[in-house]
Amino acid sequence: MTTSIINRIEIGKQLENLAAIYLQNKNLKLLERNFRSKFGEIDLIFQDSIQEQIVFVEVRYRKSISFGEAANTVNKSKQNKLIKTAHCYLNYKFRELPINCRFDVISCQGPLDRIKIDWIIGAFC
Repeated sequence: MTTSIINRIEIGKQLENLAAIYLQNKNLKLLERNFRSKFGEIDLIFQDSIQEQIVFVEVRYRKSISFGEAANTVNKSKQNKLIKTAHCYLNYKFRELPINCRFDVISCQGPLDRIKIDWIIGAFC
């Protein structure tokens, strides 16, 4: 792997950790990280006990908004992959229960030493 790919992977892990801490501070319970299926990966999965929902979280990062905000990178194709992967997770973990769920996006923007976090609840469905 090239240095830039390794750096992107490391930055991604750091931002996922930051997002996990942020959401745990909002009283969500972390269930799983980096759940993979043949359709793709979900960065973080939480339980929202107040709303009684499973929350699938996509973490996105943009250093600059010159080309748009980080959340805007979760296009229809990415949403479809996340939805299919979420179905795999729900079938794997909660086979017989009707489960309410939602898809949130954590948008991280700015230089790494001054990250601005936006939490978009119910970003798509």
